[in-house]
Amino acid sequence: MSRLNQSFALAILAAASLAGCATSSLDMAPEGPDRPWQPRTNAAGAIVPGPAAATSALATPPRSYQLPANPALATVPPPSALEQTHAYGLPELIDIAESANPLTRIAWNDARNAALAAGIAKSAYLPQLSMAAMGQYANGHGNRSSILGDSSVSGSTHGATSVLSLQWLLFDFGGRAARVEAASQGAVIANIGFTAAHQQIIYNVSTAFYTYQAVRSRIATAQQGLDNAEAILTAAQSRYKRGIGTVIEVAQAKWNLAQAKLGLVQAQGTESDSYLALLSAMGISPLSKPKIAEMPVHPLSPAISESIDRIVASAIARRPDVLSAYAAERANFAKVKAAEAEFMPKVFLSATGAYNTSSSSISAVPPVGQQLPTVNVNGSRYGGNVIVGLTIPLYDAGLRSAALAQARNDADSASTRLARSREEAVRQVVTAQNTLQASLATHAAAKELLAAAQVTYDAAFDAYRQGVGSVTDSLLAQNQLLAAKNVYADSYSAALSAAATLALATGSVDSIAAQPAW
Repeated sequence: MSRLNQSFALAILAAASLAGCATSSLDMAPEGPDRPWQPRTNAAGAIVPGPAAATSALATPPRSYQLPANPALATVPPPSALEQTHAYGLPELIDIAESANPLTRIAWNDARNAALAAGIAKSAYLPQLSMAAMGQYANGHGNRSSILGDSSVSGSTHGATSVLSLQWLLFDFGGRAARVEAASQGAVIANIGFTAAHQQIIYNVSTAFYTYQAVRSRIATAQQGLDNAEAILTAAQSRYKRGIGTVIEVAQAKWNLAQAKLGLVQAQGTESDSYLALLSAMGISPLSKPKIAEMPVHPLSPAISESIDRIVASAIARRPDVLSAYAAERANFAKVKAAEAEFMPKVFLSATGAYNTSSSSISAVPPVGQQLPTVNVNGSRYGGNVIVGLTIPLYDAGLRSAALAQARNDADSASTRLARSREEAVRQVVTAQNTLQASLATHAAAKELLAAAQVTYDAAFDAYRQGVGSVTDSLLAQNQLLAAKNVYADSYSAALSAAATLALATGSVDSIAAQPAW
């Protein structure tokens, strides 16, 4: 009884020690919600898992939430190898982005993994061949008493067994075919996602390029405004020296010059931001600093030949989200067939071949002290079987029924998503086309505004220099001219961006990098 109590106590102690091991890992977390975490680091400076770094009992714990620096991560990736003297146009920038942007590689790996998943599903049609090797050793010793006296027997056995087995599912009422179809549609979805990633990158680079060009035009406008402000100040000072001007006119001209300088500085800051945004859209290091070519200005026509119905029909047929939703619907229908096949019997083939070798040694020692000779037995055996069988599922507590219901629900959701994606595609295409038409109309109006503002400024400034007009009219005309130039540059960039948005909405991004043809 005491031995039983000791065993029970040892079991309780072992269980308690194991439970303590689980909760002891709490020392890897911060001590409290208001105390910083002090991670441990190795000799290289990398953070390693484990309890927090120990501090001296007399030392005050640090109150810093700054993590230790890992020297291995302090190396800045080298910038892309680009020609510093070459000015890159939009097609070249798109080509660089498609090869350098990490998103394209991630999408490519996803597509490859989906293709491998389809290959894994197809492997269910092939037999599964496996081999196993086992070794055994047994040793025994026994004593026996009889009327003739006591005797002892010792024996040992050792050997090896090799087994080659084959399992082959011959027929399953379309279950494998359905799973292969679902996996293949998954590969189609991943490939569509790969193309969609490229389309999005082309769009992002294009719109960032157009924005950068508009900002660059603003710098030219701000520089022109600075030149105009200096000319107005020169005219005001000349009028003042000739006695036909006033101090107020000169002060107003100086204020206008200061405003022009501030506008140029602000435009230069915006240009730096838009340049970094363009590099970010390309997915390259901001240390690359490629030179961006000037974008030639082409006249834009408000005419669009295709009707909205044809544009929408074409978009639905090739948009990545619609095609992906369609492939997802087919994949879920295949999963329903696979779930239905689980209710059907399966025909299988099983074959096994085995080879066994063994060796036994037995010795018996009589009580008179005379030892009998050791008996050695060696042997080997071959064996094999081939079985063709049929499995019929009878009862599984509703597991297959629940799986089938889930598959049907997923299929219904996939059909709903397809319908929603088609409706969303129509909405986006119509919105993009309306935005493009409005942008083209705005650009046409901005062109007329710029022409009128230029004539007004030239007349006002010429009159002021001749001593007829006022400095107020000249300053007003100058500001209106600068505003008209900015509106013109922005409207041109907006029209190009709207065209890119329509191309993305219709799934025809190849036309983005081409020159405008409206």
